Amino acid sequence: MTQTADPRHYDFSDRTRYDALMDVVRTRMTVRAFDPGYVVPREHYEMILEAARHAPSGANAQPWHYVIVTDQELKNRIMEYFREEQVVRAKLKMKFPTPDYGGLATAPGLVVVASDFRWVRAFPVLNDGSALDRMYKKAQQAMKPLLGTPDQLSVLDIMCFGPPAKQPYRRWKKNLDEITNWNRFDASHFMTDAQIDEWVTTTRHKAMYRDAGNVD
Repeated sequence: MTQTADPRHYDFSDRTRYDALMDVVRTRMTVRAFDPGYVVPREHYEMILEAARHAPSGANAQPWHYVIVTDQELKNRIMEYFREEQVVRAKLKMKFPTPDYGGLATAPGLVVVASDFRWVRAFPVLNDGSALDRMYKKAQQAMKPLLGTPDQLSVLDIMCFGPPAKQPYRRWKKNLDEITNWNRFDASHFMTDAQIDEWVTTTRHKAMYRDAGNVD
């Protein structure tokens, strides 16, 4: 889709950007052994995480952190953990087709994704038995028959598609250096319970509904 000044006037017949994306998607491969002599440039990790940080999240809380592991000793220890798990599976005769995790240590780098589940405080429904909580569960039950959804499944989200009726705004995103950590989690990135509660009170509404330039 070719972007013009007004997003309402996208040329939806132009597949150029879609085809470029699908070329990446279709050629993605799972690899379990790597060239240990190759050094991935630091900027390549940052390019990957730059794309990741623009993903949507509930209440725009962005509850993620990424630890990039390039230290060989750390990679070895992570690999050994998975190999120990593999041995336990074999002893339990789980007959699980576990791959050889030895290749993990040969990867030039690993990206460990961590999420802070305390950010559920940013949502209005917390299984607290409140009237709002009961309404949420009632909506779940009403939605399932409409869609023929089995009781064992939960409706998690609804995504809307179509051109915007008015000029959309760019939502606020955390800076890359706030969510990127090298080999160990940067303690300065950690937020206390009080800081999260303050964010919910003072910033949540701005992060959800204001242009990025209007979020303090």
